[in-house]
Amino acid sequence: MTSTFIEPRQTKYRLTRARRLIRRALPRRIGLRNRILIIFGAGSLILSIILALSTFGFTRTSLVNQRELTEINQAYINARRIQNELIGDRTNVIGALEQAGTALRLLYIDGRWISSSTNFVESVVPTQLKTRVITDRKPSIMTIKRFGRASIVIGIPLTRANASYFEYDPMNEVHDVLSSVRLALLLAGGFTTIVGIGLGMFASRRAVRPLANAAQAARAIADGRLDTRLEPTDDPDLQALTEAFNEMVATLQSRAERDARFTSDVSHELRSPLMTLAASAQVMQARRDELSERSQAALDLLVSDVSRFQSLVEDLLEISRFDAGVVRLVREPLRVAEFVRQAVGVSSLPRTQILADEGVENAVIHGDRRRLARVIANLIDNARVHSGGTPRVRVTSEDGAATSSYVWIVVEDDGEGLIAGETEKIFERFSRGGAAGRRSGQDGAGLGLALALEHVTLHGGRIWAENRTDGIRGARFVVELPVEVVTQETPRTP
Repeated sequence: MTSTFIEPRQTKYRLTRARRLIRRALPRRIGLRNRILIIFGAGSLILSIILALSTFGFTRTSLVNQRELTEINQAYINARRIQNELIGDRTNVIGALEQAGTALRLLYIDGRWISSSTNFVESVVPTQLKTRVITDRKPSIMTIKRFGRASIVIGIPLTRANASYFEYDPMNEVHDVLSSVRLALLLAGGFTTIVGIGLGMFASRRAVRPLANAAQAARAIADGRLDTRLEPTDDPDLQALTEAFNEMVATLQSRAERDARFTSDVSHELRSPLMTLAASAQVMQARRDELSERSQAALDLLVSDVSRFQSLVEDLLEISRFDAGVVRLVREPLRVAEFVRQAVGVSSLPRTQILADEGVENAVIHGDRRRLARVIANLIDNARVHSGGTPRVRVTSEDGAATSSYVWIVVEDDGEGLIAGETEKIFERFSRGGAAGRRSGQDGAGLGLALALEHVTLHGGRIWAENRTDGIRGARFVVELPVEVVTQETPRTP
């Protein structure tokens, strides 16, 4: 016989490999709610199994012991009766066995075996039991396995009759009772597991609800609603978290308001000297012919910078109003196609090509004329900077139908297009890197697209940027606004 010696290093390697396989089989991320459900479900299942096994074991032991005592007493009664019959008449052995009752009986007398039934013969009796009863003349009891069931065999020496008596009990009633108990325990275990899972769902809902509320509040704060707070709680474990969260938001709100006030104050302070500079530049511009060529060049540069500076100050003031939450819309019904033509007409590129789909020609939105016109002007100015030709404005919808709930105002250019992965950065304030820097305007401060985003969001719409999909190089900016009504032009009766 050969033996195999496994080195400790090899064993360690196998254990490590097994752990890796288990980790791969298990899900990597399990949410808190699922973990609570698993804990409650597994706990209920384990508890049910322990209770079922202990209850079944106790019941089985009690029933078997009780049945053994009953069978032993009955076997002794039957043994005495048979012994008395054999002492008087040894010739009627079969009759003596039949008078002992309905139990399965077996008698060893005069070197031969006599059975009351073909179901209980000499081969059923264990050899050890035979030796102890027949040879040693001592009563004994053994539990054997027959037909997949436990059965009792009792052996009693009949000393006065010089014989040995054996009795067999298959314990059918005990097995039937145990089968019923087993089924009841299985049903009870399943019910307990289901109840545990239900309690786990209830507990997980209560445990996760504060986290869900905190996540919802965090999303609201991210959207700019800095007045959002968590509701106070009586739970001592969550009270500290709630107070810390609300204190953090209050500090963030205070800082944002302070920054907004600073921006607004600075912008207001710069407004007056800028107006003075602009007025002085206009006076000098009126007497431009009296200046030398170099002075005229310096004057043009001054006028350009003052104009750009004024635009920056106005943008900063507008941004500060958004941050302070004091922006109010002056809404009015606007027929989109007509409004876009008017807004383009007063933009920096009044000859911009305008297209309107027939399905949205009469679409009406409810918006602020001044602010939406500013959005269109900013998008056209952005396209002007990065387009080699004239940008194109299109009024359409996602499906081009008149029944659409939203209308699109699309501004396209034929410039270099957008850098992949930076379509969101171009709407950030003062962003100068990558696509954002290239698209924010060479002569601007990077606030035009940021303001467009604020205006559109305030109207309940969306704005996004993407590269053109019609096979032409360039970018397209899409403004999506909700439609109030869609009507058809009613012909006038002369």
